[in-house]
Amino acid sequence: MVTKAFASSADLERKVETFTELADGVYALTAEGDPNVGAIEGEDFLVCFEARATPVAARRWLDQLRERTGKPVRYLVLSHYHAVRVLGASAFDAQEIVTHETTRTLIAERGEADWASEFGRMPRLFEEPDSVPGLTWPTLTFTDRLVIPLGGDRGDLVLAHCGRGHTAGDIVAWLPKHKILFAGDLVEAKAALYTGDAFHDDWATSTLDTVASFDAEVLVGGRGAVARGKDEVAAAIAQSRHFLDELRRLVGEVHGRGGTVAEAFRATHAALEPEYGRWPIFEHCLPFDVQRYWDELDGTDWPVVWTAERDREVWAALQEGDAAADGQQEAGR
Repeated sequence: MVTKAFASSADLERKVETFTELADGVYALTAEGDPNVGAIEGEDFLVCFEARATPVAARRWLDQLRERTGKPVRYLVLSHYHAVRVLGASAFDAQEIVTHETTRTLIAERGEADWASEFGRMPRLFEEPDSVPGLTWPTLTFTDRLVIPLGGDRGDLVLAHCGRGHTAGDIVAWLPKHKILFAGDLVEAKAALYTGDAFHDDWATSTLDTVASFDAEVLVGGRGAVARGKDEVAAAIAQSRHFLDELRRLVGEVHGRGGTVAEAFRATHAALEPEYGRWPIFEHCLPFDVQRYWDELDGTDWPVVWTAERDREVWAALQEGDAAADGQQEAGR
């Protein structure tokens, strides 16, 4: 029996980063399944989208951005509260840090616990963790929609809440002029979805319907390559929806017949691994995904806080338990 390394703790190899100019003054940085970031030039300022896990990691992105523009960062937009997306914020020296109003609530409720949890799950992303000065707090929040005029002939940047999904407070950034959508972790391009703080039923239905309604021609998801053209955009949204639909179906079947969460994990892993198993962070995410949807089926609408201790407990009960079941099957052959 081979015991799987906890979450992404054994993933220590730095990924190749790809800087892409999506349109005049619109940039993205992708990194083989690591969290994506982006930036949009206004007439005399920058809007940055996502902040990375530490200021040191963020500065590597900013160094590449500064090769193209020296404009100051007026707005740092954070799609949600997770530590790997936000704790590098101090590097940007932004005038405003923008989130959904619910994200502020989530930071207050679980920001410290999430920091410890994600550092344990994905230590490689936390380059020089001592450089993080503390939790990242928004200075500007909204509930439904916020429009940032970019000046000149650059049009507007529209920030929108599409509904509950990856978290209760996810937002997207939409450039109508270029039909470019920064979707955060509501959509992944050939990367597994993390749903440990999700609202699965909303996300898989009305929220992704709203994301699709932008009719984007370029989509930057939370992880994975940039989707270019309507076919690739539709495929990225469809594969994210399919992952959610299959997770809901498989966990729901076991829950409905009175099984256990461990049985639900084994059934879900067996069904999804052939298609998604080689995608980034699949093995990492799935135990937490299954546990969260099981909690929802048990009637827990608001996600239970993930702590470093709870992470290990769920992992041992599901991921390591699955490895033990495999070992027993081999022994019986």
